[in-house]
Amino acid sequence: MLLAEVVATSAAVAATRSRSAKATLLADLLRRTAADGAADVPTVTSYLAGALRQRRTGLGWRSLRDAPEPATTPTLTVSDVHETFEHLATLAGAGSQRARADATERLLARATADEQRWLRSIVTGEVRQGALDSLVQEGLAIAGGVPPASVRRAAMMAGSTVDVATAALSGSEEALAAFVVAVGRPVLPMLASTAPTIEAAMTKAGGGVCAIDTKLDGVRIQVHRSGDDVLVVTRSLDDVTSRHPEVVAAARALPCETVVLDGEVLALGPDGRPRPFQETASRAASMTGVELTPAFFDLLHLDGQDLVDAPTSTRLEALESVVPERHRVPRLMTADVAEAEAFAAQVLGLGHEGVVVKSLASPYAAGRRGATWVKVKPVHTLDLVVLAVERGSGRRSGWLSNLHLGARDGDGFVMLGKTFKGMTDEMLAWQTERFRDLQLDDDGYVVTVRPEQVVEIAFDGVQRSTRYPGGVALRFARVVRYRDDKTGAEADTIDAVRAHLAG
Repeated sequence: MLLAEVVATSAAVAATRSRSAKATLLADLLRRTAADGAADVPTVTSYLAGALRQRRTGLGWRSLRDAPEPATTPTLTVSDVHETFEHLATLAGAGSQRARADATERLLARATADEQRWLRSIVTGEVRQGALDSLVQEGLAIAGGVPPASVRRAAMMAGSTVDVATAALSGSEEALAAFVVAVGRPVLPMLASTAPTIEAAMTKAGGGVCAIDTKLDGVRIQVHRSGDDVLVVTRSLDDVTSRHPEVVAAARALPCETVVLDGEVLALGPDGRPRPFQETASRAASMTGVELTPAFFDLLHLDGQDLVDAPTSTRLEALESVVPERHRVPRLMTADVAEAEAFAAQVLGLGHEGVVVKSLASPYAAGRRGATWVKVKPVHTLDLVVLAVERGSGRRSGWLSNLHLGARDGDGFVMLGKTFKGMTDEMLAWQTERFRDLQLDDDGYVVTVRPEQVVEIAFDGVQRSTRYPGGVALRFARVVRYRDDKTGAEADTIDAVRAHLAG
């Protein structure tokens, strides 16, 4: 299949707001891909979801910015592109940078102008077409003539939509049903929605007695054990077993033969309080630094029995039967809002993020963000200044999108992060015009602006960072609104930002 067909479908999907129309467009291309042969199905599925199949390629925006003259006729195939990125992923050591640049230039020289733009966007994770993994699953269901629920469940159990695409397009529900929980094969983690208050969260979760879990500021892990064999994976299902000997030891000590656990690891101080998230993240990424403690909050399989479809109450009973209290997330069972609020206040006082309210009747909805897990945590805001803004790509092409955020530092400003989250189309259009009026420089990608526009930013926390000059970075920053009632001189200071650092 020609890459041009994927690029054209991506553009068509971006051009419509209708979810059903998007799914139909995706289904049409997936159907044609299957008709051409199964070989391209996984790659096309991944590309339609806006992602490469390779975890790392060594490429960034600057690697693709200075592209050669584009081709006039589309000749690149999907397999050509996939094989090139597979090659780039293997390059390492002396001469690899030059080899990567040469291979990239050869690829771009064969691409048309539209294909070059699309390649830039997928490499940088900026395919803005309004089609996420869940929508691709709908497209697969339409193309294969199978229920969307069957595709979703198979993808959850396989840990990947790409891995079940061929089965979905075969039209066989039996082939999809063959994907079940298997010890040693990670499943997509269940996710939580949000609510502003404990009362709202308990109502959203269905009311009655709920589990009020401590929301730890740690790194999500999933643990599979079969005998002495232990697998530890991240939220994105990367194998990190070798980095977590503490988790492996804790799993092997459990009184069972096979188990699949969901939880987190975090760094704790001598007083039992959580250390700053940056310390946990740094240790989770390497074998150096503080010891990490596992804390589990769910159990999906125990000694041959799959519990994914069992109610939360059953899964928690199984969890308590094998995992000692020191390795379980602290929780409260209650139907009383005041009692739940008091518990949440205690959790925050201990330095944790907040709570997750859980329905006791719900199954484990792997890979989904529903109403049966609801997180409640304080939302912080800062008034910051826009220092620069990046050109958008994909659906945001033609707009200025990603904001460079700065705080006041003496007589100047210091950068402490970027965000493109929380922007409506109306906001994108407004800020594109606004920042062109404030433009100081434009290198073709980043537009530097006069530090005059104040924006209110919501964020979940502040962590130490060597990436930005201020030594800190915002976690999960998103735009709330622009503050035309404030000048840059009234923006928050870097000291105000640092006051949010934990620990």
